[in-house]
Amino acid sequence: MTSCVEHMLHMELASPLGERILVPTHLLYRSQDPLAVQLLFQDSLQGPIPWVFARDLLAAGTRALSGEGDVRVWPAETGPEALLHLLLSSPHGSAHLTAPLGAVERWLRRTYELVPAGREAEALDLESHLAQFLDGAP
Repeated sequence: MTSCVEHMLHMELASPLGERILVPTHLLYRSQDPLAVQLLFQDSLQGPIPWVFARDLLAAGTRALSGEGDVRVWPAETGPEALLHLLLSSPHGSAHLTAPLGAVERWLRRTYELVPAGREAEALDLESHLAQFLDGAP
């Protein structure tokens, strides 16, 4: 059985021209993949655009600059106006997004209630994944 922790919010994308564009974003955590979080950016033309990265990276980024390479996360400001910055990079370009820090922290707390830190290995169903791999299933 898979358990999920989901949350919808609007992230703000900084365009190269300095415009701020609201991007509907689905935050998704599944206990069957306990080490990762998924952000699904809703694009009206392309459909959902997924980014998957380590839950611990996102959690560390709520407190200080974290990550290197294609995902960098850091907090800014304090109090109710606090923001979480995400810099996502790919061979096709990069995107700088912001989200309300408090909303992301509340969602993350729910993910750690579902699968506590340090207990991720217990939530992995390695036998099932191995059987699917050996049977050639996706």
